[in-house]
Amino acid sequence: MKRFLPLLTLGLIALGGCGLENPPEKLAEEIEEAKNPTEEAAPAATEEAAAPAEELTPELAAGKEVYDASCAMCHDSGMMNAPKPGDKAAWEPRLAQGMDTVMKNTIEGFGGMPARGGNPELTDEQLKNSVDYMVLGVQ
Repeated sequence: MKRFLPLLTLGLIALGGCGLENPPEKLAEEIEEAKNPTEEAAPAATEEAAAPAEELTPELAAGKEVYDASCAMCHDSGMMNAPKPGDKAAWEPRLAQGMDTVMKNTIEGFGGMPARGGNPELTDEQLKNSVDYMVLGVQ
């Protein structure tokens, strides 16, 4: 076994150096979109900016805090088709499945989204508040 350890180490180093020189096509498109925002993204940003301007209930304010800390990184950019806050077109098909399904997907994870948005310390109530914040103005 000791004879193979150096070979294994060198092999892993060589493979690690490969990286993502040519990322998968979908990832490459998302990176390009993030670098060059289109005009279509502007209306969603306007809607998003309008949502927080409204008077927020304590639950929605708490949801905004959770969103800013745990959700915004993916949802603000629309990474991996994450619906942006207040984006009616993106949220309507999800909401058509019902809030129970939306919450189940939020808690258990769905597609590229990890369970609990990648923060296992969030409670179900905190997740519900953050989802309610994101769909503000859509329902």
